[in-house]
Amino acid sequence: MSRPKPATFDKKKIVAENRRARFDYEIDTKYEAGIVLTGTEVKSLRFGEGSIAESYAEVNDGGVWLVNSNIPEFSHGNRFNHEPKRPRKLLLHEREVNKLHGAVARDGMTLVPLMIYFNGQGRAKVELALAKGRKAHDKRDHIKERDWKRDAARIMRERG
Repeated sequence: MSRPKPATFDKKKIVAENRRARFDYEIDTKYEAGIVLTGTEVKSLRFGEGSIAESYAEVNDGGVWLVNSNIPEFSHGNRFNHEPKRPRKLLLHEREVNKLHGAVARDGMTLVPLMIYFNGQGRAKVELALAKGRKAHDKRDHIKERDWKRDAARIMRERG
């Protein structure tokens, strides 16, 4: 009997995406994590505001933290507004946290957030990737390979 494939994440509304991460890093494993947010942060995300372009995640204090992500202040939040670039705790199982801690400590890998989205139940989630940084020559090879695949697809389309 074969092992069942893991279910893909049910992404309903993508709020912020880190497109540069797929170019700068070689993605190994993806995880879905919840985020601990305040009320005004959730409202800002629902309006489609937020950026994770220069953010990263780190493992410390027995948990995983999303650092340097920007969720701007909510326009109608008055005195209850949040700090835009505060570290936010990510919710993962203890087994996953231990696995991530080992990979970051031993293998020199990085935790990169790929996107923030709302799932089917309306909860804010982060797609977190365990990745290894690419060198400049690896990036050039990646560009060449991507361009060749695009040209090959175009040639195949033209020939029918």
